[in-house]
Amino acid sequence: MSFTYIQKLPTPDEIIEEFPLPEALAHKKQERDRQIADVFTGRDDRLVVIVGPCSADNEDAVCDYVSRLAAVNDRVNDRLILIPRIYTNKPRTTGEGYKGITSQPDPEGKTDFHAGLIAMRHMQIRAIRESGLTAADEMLYPDNWGYVADILSYVAIGARSVEDQHHRMTASGFDVPAGMKNPTSGDLTVTLNSVYAAQRPHDFSYRGYEVRTGGNPLAHVVLRGATDKHGQAIPNYHYEDLALLNKLYDEREISNPACIVDANHSNSNKQFREQIRIVKEVLHSRNHNPEMKKLVKGVMIESYIEEGNQKIGDGVYGKSITDACLGWPDTERLLYEMAEMV
Repeated sequence: MSFTYIQKLPTPDEIIEEFPLPEALAHKKQERDRQIADVFTGRDDRLVVIVGPCSADNEDAVCDYVSRLAAVNDRVNDRLILIPRIYTNKPRTTGEGYKGITSQPDPEGKTDFHAGLIAMRHMQIRAIRESGLTAADEMLYPDNWGYVADILSYVAIGARSVEDQHHRMTASGFDVPAGMKNPTSGDLTVTLNSVYAAQRPHDFSYRGYEVRTGGNPLAHVVLRGATDKHGQAIPNYHYEDLALLNKLYDEREISNPACIVDANHSNSNKQFREQIRIVKEVLHSRNHNPEMKKLVKGVMIESYIEEGNQKIGDGVYGKSITDACLGWPDTERLLYEMAEMV
């Protein structure tokens, strides 16, 4: 047939047994999860900031970045909750290119999912140990949830996955917030249907079992902009977009109406420096209207140590090998400015 079976992968239980999250770090995660959940349920009025590299391709650089973020977090955590982006699976529009450390632990090497799972857990656990911050990742492959369920505090469902039934049902079993991005078309009805589905219980087949989920009341919308039929970017972070989303939420039976604004992707037309302006506009919208402040729980920012991006193999430490990112000086400055604006 057209499938070639390369190697049998360890189960999530086997990987976790080999690379467990230490008990002290598990307690840190529980406390972080509680604080983040309180933002989405309205018990905490701090702003969530999901910030970090487009893709986590290098353990040393990622952990260096996250440790820098932790130092800022110590100074702003009365107003912001910083969640590092440690994205270990990278969706590709055409299916080609670097797909993340979980499938390709060496960006210049071959695909090796077994080694990738080990590299992913090693990096995530090291980041928590060195920074005290638990991370966000994107669920590109629903079957991989078991490998990361004990280490992540936030999960995004991407624009190309959000209409998929398996992603929606798997997200209904998360015990952390699930950000459902609007599809590339920008259709908010699709996005809200995904949120509704993720908030409901489901029975389905998962990793060889019949399973039942309880529903995830922390599922919410992520606005990431859209693309029209001509391939032109259409932003959806403006005040009028937020007001429309708020109205659409009011028309549906959805718990904890919430929104995260992704400042990059189609909102910035992948012009990474525009993220600074976009974030400030979103915060201005929040401050202008109490309803917007209640709706918008946070922002996403793509940022790394060095600004821009590079080709695989160029070897610049802390520079993205996928989408272009803000550099650390601009990021640090922006985070402090955000803390003053919230």
